[in-house]
Amino acid sequence: MFENIKAIKKNDPAAKSYLEVILCYPGLHALWFHSLAHSLYKIKVPLFPRMINTFARFLTGIDIHPGAKIEPGIFIDHGQGVVIGETAEIAKGCLILQGVTLGGTGKESGKRHPTLKENVVVGAGAKILGNIVIEHNVRIGAGSVVLRDVPADCTVVGVPGKVVRSKVDFGKEGERMLDHGELPDPVARVFSILVEKIDTLQKEVNELYAKSNLEEKKSATKNEDDELNEFIHGGGI
Repeated sequence: MFENIKAIKKNDPAAKSYLEVILCYPGLHALWFHSLAHSLYKIKVPLFPRMINTFARFLTGIDIHPGAKIEPGIFIDHGQGVVIGETAEIAKGCLILQGVTLGGTGKESGKRHPTLKENVVVGAGAKILGNIVIEHNVRIGAGSVVLRDVPADCTVVGVPGKVVRSKVDFGKEGERMLDHGELPDPVARVFSILVEKIDTLQKEVNELYAKSNLEEKKSATKNEDDELNEFIHGGGI
């Protein structure tokens, strides 16, 4: 409980006091409800865990299945529309923003939801689907769709998600976890590379065209000189 409060206070500059965090943060309230529901779920109490889950969703807008395994010390920021599936696992230090889905991809049984290791940042509206593992210190850009395992210390953006940068630097004790504005744009990067290649090819074509014209001019001049010499020095009739 207290680790979640500390995580919010550390990562959210809008949190002015611990009392404000306790009273006004729906992500924290959803985690409290989930802790109770998960305890009942583990001892196989019927129905009541899901009733608590439904009540918490009504109050907070956050849907966390009672079966999800969530370690202390995570931060669900704003949280509206967050969905966390039954077999999802979230490790300490993770930051999850509004609209995030940790979901499955079908009706398979067993482990079917994602696992987030330590210090993963999931941007607003991102979807992480299936029994995949997001290793520690990964940053997932807003609106991304992740369908495969992601190695540690990477940044992932796009639909489907692509690793576009490695060795993410969160700074001391994760102080840069909220710097989502620094995420790269892989589409812009690809277009930049293509433009450079087109410019290079255009220069080569221009050079070849100029060289070809020069050869044609030389050939035409040579033919004219031969005709002139034949007229001047020819044998005549």
